[in-house]
Amino acid sequence: MADPADYGYAVSRLRAMENRLLDQGVYQRLLDSEDLPSALKVMSETAYGKWFLEQQNENTFEPAIESELKHVYTETEQFVPDPCLYRIFRLPYDIHNIKVLLKGIFKQKQGGQRRLDLLTSLGNIPVDDLVMAIESEDYRLMPFGFHRTVPESVSIWEQTHDILQVERILDQALFSLQIKMADEVAFEGVKLFARSRVDTENIRNVARLKRMGFDSSQAAPFLHNGGSVPVEKIQSLINEPYEGWERILSFADVSRTLSGAQDHADLDSLIVDLEKSIDDFLSWVLAKYKYSPFAPENVLHYLWMKETEAKNVRVLLIGIGNGAERTVLRRLLRNV
Repeated sequence: MADPADYGYAVSRLRAMENRLLDQGVYQRLLDSEDLPSALKVMSETAYGKWFLEQQNENTFEPAIESELKHVYTETEQFVPDPCLYRIFRLPYDIHNIKVLLKGIFKQKQGGQRRLDLLTSLGNIPVDDLVMAIESEDYRLMPFGFHRTVPESVSIWEQTHDILQVERILDQALFSLQIKMADEVAFEGVKLFARSRVDTENIRNVARLKRMGFDSSQAAPFLHNGGSVPVEKIQSLINEPYEGWERILSFADVSRTLSGAQDHADLDSLIVDLEKSIDDFLSWVLAKYKYSPFAPENVLHYLWMKETEAKNVRVLLIGIGNGAERTVLRRLLRNV
């Protein structure tokens, strides 16, 4: 673990990189765009421009967004003293790729087809290495404990054919790894961020399960340990009216994600707003470190802003391409 004093240069580099983030003016120009080609023209004038120019099809903009994110991660790796700080952010992409590959194998066994086009290059593990390991069933050299998690997932599938159980195993592995990495660097804000992600995921899952009619006992397998709020406390929410969830969790900061829950007419509208509220809450968790010139948490803060920016770009381009109302799109924007 590096000393916080070693982060002076890293924080200075991140401050310079923040100038490439999209500002409110760009978001407003996107919202004012008449159609998708007009919006893509606005994007071509930003840091994403070079990636959009390489696109062969203007209706497929995900590769351009991915290329910009990968460029940022690659650049950040050059000067951040503790690799765990950016690996924490790239782990969800590793888990995503593992899910895609395993589901593809399961579908093939049932006569279906794989979807390798859904793989992303944003993970810690190179895609080709991951494909080779999983398809050859040679898991020995897989990092992050995946040499145990992947065969366990395959075994569960062979016994139950329950894809939800496989996803639960992989999701729990993700959160356990993120918390382990945060504990290894031992910076308070990093540990708080990792635990807050567990809390927000648990709240998101409880809201979805309640909408599906699950009771408290059925919810337990879908919740993850390691958060700041005990699993049992979040599990109890499913038996309570969602209007009172904020009050029940008022002892914890994560209750901020539920502010205004009582104003929603139903769980469907709450769940839509919850996605934005969760992202804004995680931004708030990290924002307090922004003005500390030696805080390692600035690495997380910048990468989270970039991830949030990518979400906003997706929301706007997809919405504009589908003719969505601009007032609806504006309401969905995170941390703007």
